[in-house]
Amino acid sequence: MSNLPTVPDQAAVYQIKIEGHLRVEWAEWFEGLTVTLEPDGTTLLSGPVVDQAALYGLLKKVRDLGMPLLAVNVQSVKGEK
Repeated sequence: MSNLPTVPDQAAVYQIKIEGHLRVEWAEWFEGLTVTLEPDGTTLLSGPVVDQAALYGLLKKVRDLGMPLLAVNVQSVKGEK
């Protein structure tokens, strides 16, 4: 089991890696996340995600773009020591 937040005000910081470079006009769609085009041809979306519903919403957007999902990693949880 992972140590994901259960309280909505505890935002976790996620990194979502997708295959291919996200076009600039789609970066707006991921407002609040940092979009990094990696030299290996992948895109890294990173930033706070307030809860599991918001995470699933982001993953749905990736799916709707037709870009293969490579990895989803939680980096930290707000309030963790």
